[in-house]
Parts: sequence; C-alpha cells; structure tokens
Amino acid sequence: MDARAMLAVALEEARIGRAEDGIPIGAALFSRDGELLGRGHNRRVQDDDPSVHGETDAFRAAGRRRSYRDTVMVTTLSPCWYCSGLVRQFGISAVVIGESRTFAGGAAWLRESGVEVIDLDSTECYELLQGFIAEHPEVWNEDIGE
Repeated sequence: MDARAMLAVALEEARIGRAEDGIPIGAALFSRDGELLGRGHNRRVQDDDPSVHGETDAFRAAGRRRSYRDTVMVTTLSPCWYCSGLVRQFGISAVVIGESRTFAGGAAWLRESGVEVIDLDSTECYELLQGFIAEHPEVWNEDIGE
C-alpha cells in the first residue's frame, strides 16, 4: 500500500472541490492492493447537501461491494464522526489521513476499534484547508457543526 500515492488522488479531489468554491476535502477508496475504487470530494456547498462529505462521495462512487474489509479510505482530513461511522459500519480496514492538525475527528476511536490509521501529516493538505478556513470561517464552522 503506497499511502502517499493514494493521498495524491484525494488531494487532487480536494483541489477540485476548492476550484468549485467548496470545502477542500478530498477522499478516495482503494483496494488494499492499490486499485482505485472510487474518488470524491466534499460537495456540501456545491450540492446544498450536508451529507456529501469527501468520504461519502468516494464511497458512493465506488459502488456496491460484497465486503469492504479489503479496502482503504484515504482522506485529506481526519474523518468526522459521520465518516468514521461509515468506516466502522462497512468494515473498511484502514484509513489514510492527510492531516489531523486542523480537525482530529474520529481517528482515535477508529484506532481503538481496530482500524489501521495512518496519519501522513501532510503540509500540503494542511495549508490547502487552512487557506479556505481563513477565507470562509463560517462555512468551515458549519461543516464541523459549530
């Protein structure tokens, strides 16, 4: 599993979201052997839908599978409780996080639940989101439920 190469896909999605004037959080779902199954980005603003987070968008794009135990969710930001619940509900075995400095989310809970969590602490992911937060703090606060 090449976590940095996988993160590059999620980061590309985050940039697409930013270009659409949305929250720059991207995600991708991969098989353990590196096959891209689905990719997406946070589209809460674009679609006026609070449920379209990067992880849920990538998960939906991947389509139905009999089992998700051999999959890896890759996200530019530590998953929120909603997306952490998705990982647990469907038995996704690993999560690669771009960064968790901005938002810790449910990463500790996922670890405690036996999910492999890899935090790459990407400066690129951090700076992309921090730039958005500086410009749109009200949208960010809405996204994290504050």
